[in-house]
Amino acid sequence: MSKDLRIVFMGTPDFAVASLDILVQNGFNVVGVITAPDKPAGRGLQLQQSAVKQYAVSKGLKVLQPEKLKNPDFISALKDLKADLQVVVAFRMLPEIVWNMPPEGTINVHASLLPNYRGAAPINWAIINGEKASGVTTFKLQHEIDTGDILFSDEVAIREDETAGELHDALMHTGARLLLKTVQAIAAGNVKETPQAHIPAADIKHAPKIFKETCQINWQQPIDDIYNLVRGLSPYPAAWTLFQGKTLKIYKARKEHTKPAKAPGDFDTDQRSYIRIAAPDGYLYLDEIQLEGKKRMDVEAFLRGYRFA
Repeated sequence: MSKDLRIVFMGTPDFAVASLDILVQNGFNVVGVITAPDKPAGRGLQLQQSAVKQYAVSKGLKVLQPEKLKNPDFISALKDLKADLQVVVAFRMLPEIVWNMPPEGTINVHASLLPNYRGAAPINWAIINGEKASGVTTFKLQHEIDTGDILFSDEVAIREDETAGELHDALMHTGARLLLKTVQAIAAGNVKETPQAHIPAADIKHAPKIFKETCQINWQQPIDDIYNLVRGLSPYPAAWTLFQGKTLKIYKARKEHTKPAKAPGDFDTDQRSYIRIAAPDGYLYLDEIQLEGKKRMDVEAFLRGYRFA
């Protein structure tokens, strides 16, 4: 089948662009790109195209932007593309009528080493949980989310100070390379599918959607857990705490293991160069923060302009 394989690509954010680009750069026949509808953004609420749409348009690729994936008009347009294979990277859940359409099935690039960290936020949760490694997996879609047969995976080490944003960028490029390997194997008819059933469900770590309450720091937790939460939520949506009655987002921080003189959650500052907040077994030194109503800034710039109550 080689590069005559007709591919429909589905994705929306920056993370997906690298995967689409590697298919295009390697001469694969991408016959259509499915992405989210344009959405109003910014102060003027101008319609903004997804990162994937911007790339697809720049390459002259056909783009479909369905509001609903079961819409009969969309299903008809998708059938007309006569895809042999569909590729999904950072898109929404697909109904069976969509993922089961092409003869070679639909493959997904997921930012974890499946079966661990199934779900919406695998990059964040790997760091929040203090993992030393993450990775990417390509697998065939089936009914239950992120449970399909594994095709290939590739491990990526996590540095002790790495943020979710940094790991995102590393996995974005690793995922693109793994996708290329996977599609080449499918095109050559040389791919082995491995079921995920080899790990008991009770032992699998999950990556559920992150909500505002997930991001609030509990200062009664060990300093390592607090530090990992900050890293795992940076730069978005960011860990937060209340600071003199206002919401304070913390983007970068350092930890110190010691027995604090302060109670957990209390802060200490010289009002010039540092703010640190106590945990039961250490301090979190704030490096980059954003106070409610203010811009994101480093802590020294914050202290130059802040008046303590």
